[in-house]
Amino acid sequence: MSGTKAIKTYTAELFIKEKHTLGESPFYDTRTKTLSWVDITEGKFFTLGPDGARRVFSYGQKIGSAVPAEKPGTYLIAGTDGLYLENADGSKPLLIKNLSEYYKAWQRSNDVKADPKGRVWFGSSVDDDIHEASGNLFCLENGQVTVKQADTKISNGLAWSSDRKKFYFSDTLQYAVFEYDYDLETGEISNRKVLFRPEEGRGMTDGMCIDSEDSLWVAFWGGSRIEARSTKDGSLLAVVNVPAKNVTSCCFMGDKLDTLFITSASTGQTGELDGCLFTCKVDVKGLECDYCKV
Repeated sequence: MSGTKAIKTYTAELFIKEKHTLGESPFYDTRTKTLSWVDITEGKFFTLGPDGARRVFSYGQKIGSAVPAEKPGTYLIAGTDGLYLENADGSKPLLIKNLSEYYKAWQRSNDVKADPKGRVWFGSSVDDDIHEASGNLFCLENGQVTVKQADTKISNGLAWSSDRKKFYFSDTLQYAVFEYDYDLETGEISNRKVLFRPEEGRGMTDGMCIDSEDSLWVAFWGGSRIEARSTKDGSLLAVVNVPAKNVTSCCFMGDKLDTLFITSASTGQTGELDGCLFTCKVDVKGLECDYCKV
């Protein structure tokens, strides 16, 4: 049709054939050229250095995310009971914030990211099949925790625009990716509106990242794909087909930040590649992640 922009299609390739029960929180630290990710259910945090050396940290509790911190080689770990700082030297993790007063007994941490000022944004999520989905989106700054978005269902993908004026948030069971106005100096968000809703029956929005052109790359749980969406109007720009049913999140990696690093989950799935890690080179450059100041 005349005037209609073609939707680009990509196919992700297997990166590591190792099944994760609930692979999540992919990050690429450009300072150390290190990839990292977690298996939420297994309570494990993984790093993969540029020399191919891999490290595994076991926490004995479910881990929602692991986010690169201000000091290279350190990570903020969002556990079930608290936020921790993991040091590259393998020393005992430092408890940054006890979360018992913010989470119900049946909740845990889910997606976490640093904003452009280094504030820690983290969501809570129900951790069983008994309680109704519920939680909040929180922010940690200068040791203080505030609620940024109350009454979430499953807090997932987080992203900020390159001009630092917009914030984007995926709430999986509210079936939408939302757009907010964002104040860089105060960290306040306002004027929430729906950027887009997923097509019914084709999966639910999960984790996401943003590229240098301000398009969102959104993973689809139950959808075997990642979609690139315009932040201007929510329109579909590209699709990355992934050979796993439950695609959980993605980030940009590599020297040119033009390759997606993709996590997935094997929960309830029997496919050969469900729960594996994938990569996909795309025709756009991503943004470097922001680092937690803790």
